[in-house]
Amino acid sequence: MHLQTQSLTTNLPLPSLFLPKPTTTKPHQFTPLKQQKPFPQFSLKCSLSTVSAEPPTHNQNDKPLPAEVSRTIMELSSVGTLSTLTSDGWPLSVGVRFAVDDDGTPILCLSDSHRQFSVDRRSSLHVQLEQSGTRTPQCTIQGSLDKPEDTKLLKWAHSLWKKRFGEEVKDELIYVVAMERVLQMEDFMEDGVWVSSSDYKNASPDPLRDFAEAFANEINDKNMEDVSRFCNVYVDLDFQVSEAKMIWVDRLGFDMRLWSQKGTFDVRIPFPREVTDVKGAKSSFNGMSQLAWEVEKNYQTLNFKKVQQLKQITHKGL
Repeated sequence: MHLQTQSLTTNLPLPSLFLPKPTTTKPHQFTPLKQQKPFPQFSLKCSLSTVSAEPPTHNQNDKPLPAEVSRTIMELSSVGTLSTLTSDGWPLSVGVRFAVDDDGTPILCLSDSHRQFSVDRRSSLHVQLEQSGTRTPQCTIQGSLDKPEDTKLLKWAHSLWKKRFGEEVKDELIYVVAMERVLQMEDFMEDGVWVSSSDYKNASPDPLRDFAEAFANEINDKNMEDVSRFCNVYVDLDFQVSEAKMIWVDRLGFDMRLWSQKGTFDVRIPFPREVTDVKGAKSSFNGMSQLAWEVEKNYQTLNFKKVQQLKQITHKGL
């Protein structure tokens, strides 16, 4: 269900998941247990069962589309910056909380003072999502600041707000941003991609979103040997990596940040196939870890194409 609107008048941020692997022995594998929300908990079981060792596949769709990324950012976030014009012509931005409905439309709760500062219902809502302290993808929704159209839809907005924040709000404080388009950016100081409102609404947030941060953190904490090995085996590099870190994981693969004397780079390593849950992501990671270990130890020949596309990171603050 999504919200329809009418125009507004002119007055107006665990237990161990992986085991570290010694360099001379075969990697341990793990099996996932049940997912638990809102704070995903992962448990480890050592297993000697065979994991399918497949190389990553490379194609044009080895990363989520900008519309999917924007939906994921909005699903995982609850605060943003709302910008409008004041009566004296100056733009004014304020921090707001928001929830989203089924098609990603933002639902806001504005205080009495905030409701009066706008002379134009056109507005933008800017939202950021920090990933592993390394990258900050963001989206900016442009649209109209409107009121829910009828009692039924207003009641639906109340239920979404209470589910998100656990509190009741007054009818007159509920607004939505009826979007026109969305600007999606991968990080600060990078060019953005415009997404139409229809593409945004038709996209789905990533199925791994609730577990991606915990997954990447556990890899970086417990499996740095794998991270370094992945750089050597799966990526075509002409320089030595001094440090590597997993940034984020999604249904199609994962992103890594590489540091070297030549500079700082991001690289995308796809999974052998799309995954739909954290169990599939663990299984794919295990399989790729197994294959990388076998290639490194010369038990397996290198019979796949390495990732060649690197993105150099030039902005400061790394």
